[in-house]
Amino acid sequence: MNQQSKAAAIIVAAGSGTRMEGIDKVLAPIADIPVLLRATKPFQECPAISRIIIVVSGEKERMCRRLMTGKEWSKVVEICLGGARRQDSVAEGLKHIGDAEWVVIHDGARPLVTVDIIERGLEAVRETGAAVAAMPVKDTIKVVDGNSIVIDTPSRISLQAVQTPQVFRSEMIRMAYYQDAPEVTDDATLVERMGQKVKLYPGSYDNIKITTPDDLALAELLLKKRETQA
Repeated sequence: MNQQSKAAAIIVAAGSGTRMEGIDKVLAPIADIPVLLRATKPFQECPAISRIIIVVSGEKERMCRRLMTGKEWSKVVEICLGGARRQDSVAEGLKHIGDAEWVVIHDGARPLVTVDIIERGLEAVRETGAAVAAMPVKDTIKVVDGNSIVIDTPSRISLQAVQTPQVFRSEMIRMAYYQDAPEVTDDATLVERMGQKVKLYPGSYDNIKITTPDDLALAELLLKKRETQA
């Protein structure tokens, strides 16, 4: 990406973590470093990112401010409170992106993102103005009705599992968030509903989202594998 282009990152970490059995997933440690810090560090290290906005829930705000101080987190310009839904939290983050041309939105519960994945997204987004990290699904997917009866088995060739980062031209994602939309699980859905094309680019099977306590153990194993291969 042209270094004159400015990109802002919004790290969304305001979720409730209902499947974490009482563990605060974004502050839980992986090899002694909290998940949120691991998820944020690659954005701090990425030359194309000029500013970082962290969106958290109220009880995490003070802790996050203590954790993200000093030159190590020089790009973190705002730690703000999220809303009831994920999209409400992203909308809050968008208020602080300044004059950034591009916006990179990432789940604070994905601690194994890399600078390479971020840069791939910033390159891919130039084609359509919207680019999303994704990987081909490995399992056969069944579509079921309300009684768990299979009604379709789509071909895996046409299926990809969506991840974050999700990257957008700033005016496009702002416009998407101006719409009064029902709840969605990712930002790209709002852009798709506007009729915009979304480009998928390669994420990583290691780029997992911490959803259950077992995911913390898996993330630590994946991290050790990465360090061994480095």
